Amino acid sequence: MSTSHLSINKVSAQGLLVAIGIVFGDIGTSPLYTLAAVMRGKDLTETLVLGTLSCVIWTLTLQTTIKYVIITLEADNKGEGGIFSLYTLVRRFTGKWLLYPAVIGGSFLLADGLITPPISVSSAIEGLLIFYPHLDTVPIVIGILVALFVSQQFGTQQLGKLFGPIMLVWFSFIGVIGFLALLHQPSVLKALNPVWAFRLIAEYPGGFWLLGGVFLCTTGAEALYSDMGHCGRGNIRASWAYVKITLLLSYAGQSAWLMQHLGNRISETSPFYSIVPTPLVVFSIGLATLATIIASQALISGSFTLVGEAMRLNLWPRQRVVYPSDFRGQLYVPFVNWGLMTGCILMVLHFRESKNMEAAFGLAVTLTMLMSTVLMSTYLRVKRVNPILIVLITGVFLAVETTFLSANLVKFEEGGWISVTMGLLLMAMMLFWHRGETIKAQLIRYDSLPDNLPLLKKLSNDFEIPKFATHLVYMTTAEDARKIEAETLYSILNRAPKRADIYWFLHVCVEDEPYVMRYKVDTLAHEDVYFITFYLGFRVQPRINLLFRMVVEDMVKNKEVTIDSRYQSLNIHRVPGDFRFVLFRSFLSYENDLPIGSQLIMTGYFFLKSIALPPQAAYGLDTSNVVIEDVPLVLTPPNNIRLVRVKPKHEAPTE
Repeated sequence: MSTSHLSINKVSAQGLLVAIGIVFGDIGTSPLYTLAAVMRGKDLTETLVLGTLSCVIWTLTLQTTIKYVIITLEADNKGEGGIFSLYTLVRRFTGKWLLYPAVIGGSFLLADGLITPPISVSSAIEGLLIFYPHLDTVPIVIGILVALFVSQQFGTQQLGKLFGPIMLVWFSFIGVIGFLALLHQPSVLKALNPVWAFRLIAEYPGGFWLLGGVFLCTTGAEALYSDMGHCGRGNIRASWAYVKITLLLSYAGQSAWLMQHLGNRISETSPFYSIVPTPLVVFSIGLATLATIIASQALISGSFTLVGEAMRLNLWPRQRVVYPSDFRGQLYVPFVNWGLMTGCILMVLHFRESKNMEAAFGLAVTLTMLMSTVLMSTYLRVKRVNPILIVLITGVFLAVETTFLSANLVKFEEGGWISVTMGLLLMAMMLFWHRGETIKAQLIRYDSLPDNLPLLKKLSNDFEIPKFATHLVYMTTAEDARKIEAETLYSILNRAPKRADIYWFLHVCVEDEPYVMRYKVDTLAHEDVYFITFYLGFRVQPRINLLFRMVVEDMVKNKEVTIDSRYQSLNIHRVPGDFRFVLFRSFLSYENDLPIGSQLIMTGYFFLKSIALPPQAAYGLDTSNVVIEDVPLVLTPPNNIRLVRVKPKHEAPTE
């Protein structure tokens, strides 16, 4: 067994605390609003209360425990999890169609991030209505969200150390309070029998549609898999045992309180706060607020990671990525941060109360779960699991998730259309970008680099041509050191010939492993032409300026190259020569005659390029030593233009 697998399965006290603090925030705060969403405005009956509790118990068991904790966590990509990590595990063994479930799942998971922080924080702050019934909670919720998003740029390494203890207190609190409430009506434990769940759907009027509210209890299950790289599979599985017990006690305690009010109708009353002893209500509101902030923080961090992976997989325009701390995997994407903050504030202003947000919550994430089931089914086939078992597992989860999706469709008109629309926009964005990058890659023509080495050497020693740079560096898409883009050769030889002492060609190869960092050097002509290939994991930011400098320093140390200036006055003093990078920036040529479909794709692609990082920033290059050359992109040149030469009426006589 490899070291990575030993560490991912290792269980430690610190690892358990980190897992409780990071992984379970979203699913752990769902008791604040799940039962309220189902019961609000309905006359309480035994079938409604026990049926709902039974659905919650078996949803947490099937979806969270069996699907994610037991099965999906096995699909680790060198210790990392998440829907894009799962995609990179299986894409090599199957057709290109798997790109679509990965994109759909990632898009709707990101869209769900617009509603999770608002509903979580609102449901906690609304506990203040117990003391101030007419309090406007909107400014408080917005203030908390703004502070949360503003703090992202400073990193959460120090603050993150508090997440575990706070969430441990939270889970212990809701478990104890739920257990005390359960003692008043222990008969609710009858809901362990799944018959009550079937009775809710079959006997209660409109019972099927209540599953949309029940689904809220498991909306954070995807985080169990996405955060595997931070906590490890062993710690997540071990801590889930405790977390699940406290969640079930909380739901059972709330159900016990509801059973004591059969025949009544709850409107504004929160079952969660109703079982909290009066002296502890203020404490519970403060603790719930901290827990929802931590849950939101985990989701925001997860969004950064998701977008970071999408960029490395060519599914998202390049954005600036910042590493605010030395904590592994922690990154900050300003574009995503401020976009999420704006979306969350608009959600709060639109819905104002958590009960209104429930309508928009959960619909998008059901699509993510469906897509992860499709990818997981493929993973099981790749691992040669018994086909009958694969069909059984896939069939059960597709049936459960399709049922939840159908029940959630009733939320579409009530607000679910917002998260679905955002998911569709994000999906279109990813597909347009990926298709545009694919089309651009297909247009690249390659020439033989070895065949052009004599010409490059002659140019390097042609002193009649002014020197462009001591070291001239080109980024290349060529994966083979024997090939180079024709456009690169045209730039060196034709577009104002660029004489340099040494030519460097750099290629970045994105690996399916998350954090690998390797490089290879091909010496094509000693002291004249070098080809360097970087092998970087899909979660590694390509800071080429830094990485290239490290490679060159290593080569100098090994006496493979000299980087001193070739000018005699500088060379005797061992002054290093300058390095200049040349990057290409493509634009759609006017010479194209595109069909409507391609025109739509490329228009969307170049619009996305306008919000993407410029090439030098995308590669992490210093702007002081970068030259950008514009290259026209011709996809389909017109072939029906007939240009006829006309003779002048009065031609000059020939002598």
